[in-house]
Amino acid sequence: MASETTGQTIGILGYDSYTFVVENLERSRAFYTKKFDFREVARAGAAWTQATGQAGVVFGAGDVRVLVTAPLTQSSAAARYLSRHPGGIQTLAFRVRDLDHTRAFLKARNATFLGDDVDERDAQGGRYRRFSIATPLGEVAFAFVERTDFAAFAPGFEDVPSDGSPTNRFGFQIVDHVTSNARTMGPVIDWYAKTLGMQRFWDIEFHTEDVTPGRAGGTGLASIVMWEPESGIKFATNEPLAPYFEESQIAKFVHDNHGPGIQHLALAVPDVIATVEEMRRRDVQFLSTPEAYYKHLPERLAKLDITNVKEDLAVLQKNEILVDGEAKKYMLQIFLREAAGLYDDQRAGPFFYEVIQREGDQGFGYGNFRALFESIEREQRGGRAGSPPG
Repeated sequence: MASETTGQTIGILGYDSYTFVVENLERSRAFYTKKFDFREVARAGAAWTQATGQAGVVFGAGDVRVLVTAPLTQSSAAARYLSRHPGGIQTLAFRVRDLDHTRAFLKARNATFLGDDVDERDAQGGRYRRFSIATPLGEVAFAFVERTDFAAFAPGFEDVPSDGSPTNRFGFQIVDHVTSNARTMGPVIDWYAKTLGMQRFWDIEFHTEDVTPGRAGGTGLASIVMWEPESGIKFATNEPLAPYFEESQIAKFVHDNHGPGIQHLALAVPDVIATVEEMRRRDVQFLSTPEAYYKHLPERLAKLDITNVKEDLAVLQKNEILVDGEAKKYMLQIFLREAAGLYDDQRAGPFFYEVIQREGDQGFGYGNFRALFESIEREQRGGRAGSPPG
């Protein structure tokens, strides 16, 4: 579905940051710095902390920035979020070329603006402008940021001294994509198209009933990926699929999250094998993959005309990394366990991270869905809930 105004786009340049609300900020600090090798790049100043009633720390790797907030007062936005949800992403922020253009673009499409506009200058004359809009994803907001020679993370934050972009031993540089879950994705997809001017990129329907007809239970999803061609930003949205709608991993996410929301965020790396092996040494836990997946992998890759995988399939199997693609283009992906499982704390929430290495393929792992569904179903049967990717 093309933009309603011919030749006009929203003007997104890329991701600016995302805000993750937690109850335990020190636990998050340990996760990002020790598990993911992110560096602490900025901290909320005293004035911001007093004005918002929140603690705030920014962790970064390459161009990825995550602002982790925790409530200090019960009237804070973080406290209000956590009174209705477990930990999770509250805001996705995007860099834009011209904030006035973006505002006019969204206003013409009946976006719902939130009253938190920012327009500030720093001591060197740099300017930071920002506004936010509501989304169909419950309390998740989208923010749009224009920076003009503004060096700090944001007004009210004090940068931690560094020698430039924070390095990361895993090679984390960018957010590859974001995936959300809802009980019905129609309103979300329509909003991406009509309000943000996005286009359909990819879609899939899958159900374990397709694998074993007549089974006593199962799970399924329908998923549509929308994208903004100018920036390349992609959003996947999942909904549960009948039969066994309520038993679906998507429905379970919505239940555990107390509403729709962002299920996972994918981070791109240049060498997923090295990343996974080091993360396992750091006691990071990943979703398991059925052994049968690798038994049939060579045959499946041959049918997909993927004959150029440079990684050793035995090493991929050892690390339970998934492979998919077509026509000599492929991708490698793996999913962490959800935060609630990682911490054995339901209040940590059902969000999880994906780690992805792309070798030409820009898809979302169509052929990997069956293996992941079977893996997650085993986790749920064992009392360790999970959610499927996109």
